[in-house]
Amino acid sequence: MPCERRGRRPVAAVAAAVLCAVLAAGCGIRTTSVPVDAGPAPSRVPCEIPAQDGGARPGQSVAADIYLVCNSQLVAVGRTVTAQEAKAGRLTLATALLDELRAEPPAPERQAGFATDVPSSLRVGDPRAGDPKDALRLSEQPEDLTAEALAQIVCTYAESEALVQGGTVLLGGPGAYAPRGYLCTAETKARPKAVPTLGAVRLP
Repeated sequence: MPCERRGRRPVAAVAAAVLCAVLAAGCGIRTTSVPVDAGPAPSRVPCEIPAQDGGARPGQSVAADIYLVCNSQLVAVGRTVTAQEAKAGRLTLATALLDELRAEPPAPERQAGFATDVPSSLRVGDPRAGDPKDALRLSEQPEDLTAEALAQIVCTYAESEALVQGGTVLLGGPGAYAPRGYLCTAETKARPKAVPTLGAVRLP
């Protein structure tokens, strides 16, 4: 009998070792060569202007640039205004450009990251008595607009010779405050939030 007990112990030990090995293999995490899908990588906003179809015939429209917000910067985007609007006078041109700024960018531009911060309710009007003749009056005080919205308007108007005086855009609001001169600088375009007053100076 003692011999039988001694003979069974090695067999039991071997079986236990095999069982432990199997269990250990089952509990481990096996490596795999199949890639794990962790979702798409964050996409970068390209701020690239999509190609546009030229629909207007020569003589019917005039090319103009407006500034939209993309990736916290101002980027010029091509638009067209009618030849009549371009030649009718300062207020007509200013209104046409503001209409473009107020409108939501088309789908291809939105997909590329472009947006506008100009309120859809904003309007522009003629100067008042006592204002400089080159001034324009907005339906909201310029300083009450967001920095991006004001920068969009100033930089868009600054592209037109008819809307600037010595490189300065003169803007006022509905209040009794005098119009002020605003500049569109490279810093304004690069960091509109960091230049909230756009270098505004009071006119004499």
